Amino acid sequence: MTTTREFPVGLALVVVLVGTTLANNRFLSAQGRVDLMVAVAITALMAVGQTFVIVMKHVDLSVGSTLGLSAYFAAIAVRGTEGGGVFTVLLVGLVVGVAVGVLNGALVAVLRLPALVVTLGTLYVIKGIQAVLIGPRRISVDQLPDAVVDFGRSTVLGVPYLMWMCLLAGLAGGWFLRTQRAGRDLYAIGSNTPAARLVGIPVWRREILAFVVSGATAGLAGALYLARFGGVDANAGSGYELPVVAACVVGGVAITGGVGTVLGALLGAALLKTIGVSLSALSVPEFWQQAVNGALLLLAIAVDKVINDRRTRQVTVLQEVRV
Repeated sequence: MTTTREFPVGLALVVVLVGTTLANNRFLSAQGRVDLMVAVAITALMAVGQTFVIVMKHVDLSVGSTLGLSAYFAAIAVRGTEGGGVFTVLLVGLVVGVAVGVLNGALVAVLRLPALVVTLGTLYVIKGIQAVLIGPRRISVDQLPDAVVDFGRSTVLGVPYLMWMCLLAGLAGGWFLRTQRAGRDLYAIGSNTPAARLVGIPVWRREILAFVVSGATAGLAGALYLARFGGVDANAGSGYELPVVAACVVGGVAITGGVGTVLGALLGAALLKTIGVSLSALSVPEFWQQAVNGALLLLAIAVDKVINDRRTRQVTVLQEVRV
């Protein structure tokens, strides 16, 4: 099932890369590759954490506002300092993201509130706080340490630091979901929550864990956002929510819960971002970029529905045969 979901996404990514390169030979030049990876990194990092939530049949819409708030507090922590700053930026972003994740998780797991409503509410609350704190001002690149700005621009072995951070998070997240009991519990809860409770899985603790991971990756994404753009304003993080969810769904993480991998989410993020960059390179209007992404999301949901229906019919037939 995993290969069935991920292989078409990887194949589509290769087709887009090859097709755009044939149409524009500068697309995958040395600088073009770096620019593409930088564009993918932030969305893909948040998709790692979002996978933990979606496999439990929840969704976290607060990731964009969490990114913005984390970027702001990280900027405040290093503003005007001389040297250093990268570790501080990452730590502050992580702490802010975890705090938001704990809040979301507690509201969903303890008070049994719908995740969609909770995270939509925290999205607006955080955006309001961000607007009050920042206002019309902007923390600009000349107020940040050189090390932070360089972190957003530098590469190792031709791969940007931002992408390395994303890949490390992906490896850690994929390993946890695949090998750890708590990670496997998330799939069990997403597949059948009442049954998970009956077999003794601590559902509320796992739900808090999932939202904490989602908040943590959004917080780290805020630190990367600050380094990449060299500043932050009141609009930082706006519009990231749906692309992150779309990346997961397109990558085979079932919105109905219980199915999906971090690798699929990373491929989904890479595909959607690559399509956007490719269409820009081919001078296609932004409207069509959004339309293509929306069409891919609808296609992914439709395919997931077909697969689930087929699996349900197969289970029903097997049960009837046994009877």
